[in-house]
Amino acid sequence: QVQLVESGGGLVQAGGSLRLSCAASGLTFSSYAMGWFLQAPGKERVFVAGIDWSGGDRFYADAVKGRFTISRDNAKNAVYLQMNSLKPEDTAVYYCAAGSGVYVRDMDYPYWGQGTQVTVSS
Repeated sequence: QVQLVESGGGLVQAGGSLRLSCAASGLTFSSYAMGWFLQAPGKERVFVAGIDWSGGDRFYADAVKGRFTISRDNAKNAVYLQMNSLKPEDTAVYYCAAGSGVYVRDMDYPYWGQGTQVTVSS
């Protein structure tokens, strides 16, 4: 049974930082690309960042380039999202997902975590 468990969300002031973690189990983690998505209230889930199985290729949505960094540790079966210079518009539930490649469409990822709330106050 595949499980993805996010942690690290919380309340932070604008300009602050958070580091999200996603712990994976029940799959050969090093064989999967990983993605982070966000979903704001009343809106669709959108791609934030993705990383290939080796960590060699990383992709970011334009809105977070230069502020967010995705990384992974295959020895720990974990993927991370370092979020700096946070803005109120980053407020959302953040999900990690596992898939066969880095895709921007959420439908292309078969495995999902339950999400972690990030709230950025102005």
